[in-house]
Amino acid sequence: MASQIPALPQSYGPRTDSVFSDQSGFYSLDSNVPGLSKVILNKLNMKDYGDYRAAVEGKAKGISFRNYKEMFQKMEETFKFCTGCNKLPEHLSEGQTLKRCVKCLNVYYCTKDCQKKDWPQHKKVCKTLRLVAIDRLVEWLMFTGDLPFPTEKWSKSAAEVKNWDDWLPMQGDLTPCLDTILSGTNMASLWKNASRPRPDDADLRQSLWRIQSEFLSRVLTVGMAVQRFCLDPYAKPLTIHLAGASHNETMGARLTDFDELNHMFPGHQGMEIVMVGPEVVDGPINRPPLRAFGPKQSVYISTYKALYHQFWEDMVEKDEAAKPDIVIGFHPGFHANQGLVEGWLPTLLLLRDYNIPSFFTVYSELELKYSLQILLELEMHIRDSGPNPFTSQKPEQVQACPNKPPVHCNSHYVCFQGLLPEEDFEDPAADS
Repeated sequence: MASQIPALPQSYGPRTDSVFSDQSGFYSLDSNVPGLSKVILNKLNMKDYGDYRAAVEGKAKGISFRNYKEMFQKMEETFKFCTGCNKLPEHLSEGQTLKRCVKCLNVYYCTKDCQKKDWPQHKKVCKTLRLVAIDRLVEWLMFTGDLPFPTEKWSKSAAEVKNWDDWLPMQGDLTPCLDTILSGTNMASLWKNASRPRPDDADLRQSLWRIQSEFLSRVLTVGMAVQRFCLDPYAKPLTIHLAGASHNETMGARLTDFDELNHMFPGHQGMEIVMVGPEVVDGPINRPPLRAFGPKQSVYISTYKALYHQFWEDMVEKDEAAKPDIVIGFHPGFHANQGLVEGWLPTLLLLRDYNIPSFFTVYSELELKYSLQILLELEMHIRDSGPNPFTSQKPEQVQACPNKPPVHCNSHYVCFQGLLPEEDFEDPAADS
């Protein structure tokens, strides 16, 4: 066996008491990884991601705000703490208020002295955090239907499209599409209710593209994983399981979310995407997996709310769901602490022992390093790893540590399958 799994700094991992619950994602930003913060949950008086989705869609009942303006204000309040000393608004002296950095409009300070002391660190990320501040508001358009915007059919084969630079030229001029969103009523409503000035159109176009890229990053990564394992969607239907699916994949999900695969593999025999995870949010895709495959040349999305190894026992072993051709995980997070490793262990061993092609993405090179060490400890046969050519272009802020360099969804990947093969060493004495 490999050496013991290295311990991570305490600040790097989520709390173990939040692991694998409907609320665990709300702890993630407080724990130094991107995601919704527990603070948002408390501020908005919500119990889970279902409430959050209902609120942003305007369908919530009993939520603690009356309109979008109040919602945006409360969400901004979740970012209000002194970046220099971590002081919260309720702990400020009488007459004292938090002042926002005028350059990024993202971080706050209780005094000029705190801001001055923090500047050597903040100046390294100030420009990027300005983009983060824009994106976290524009992202609301994912819930209004403005995003993602429609894409064009591919003029190249999947094998020829190796990165964003190959994908973008097939889309033609995106300016008219982006300008339609810019001039729309939802964009106007957003900046009417947001607690900051509307950025110029050039900044908003870039923001729309970054959010679109995050959405497409997952779909194109699935297609890349299919190709990495030499699976042929033209030879037979493919069943693709997304293990550890959370609010990120399911909160605003629609039945058409993976239709880019139809452009990537035109005329394929059919694909089923089964999202499995304890944080799956109810919505249009909340329907059972297929027993027999559906129509050709289409992508069918379904969900199952459970840990993956439980889903396997409850559904796959009982022939209530098809066995996967490949299992994909977006940011499983099992690197974060021992509690998460233990939670993922039954699933990882299942993937290994059933020799299932597996493809996981991570947020950073550091996370990749720790994940590889854990997989090697489990004697996984790692086939490949490295930077993802379809990395999301949208920077992600770590809320508890605003000056920590932002990361990007699906920035790196690791693909593995089966048990690490034993090395056959020749006995030097055999030829004697």
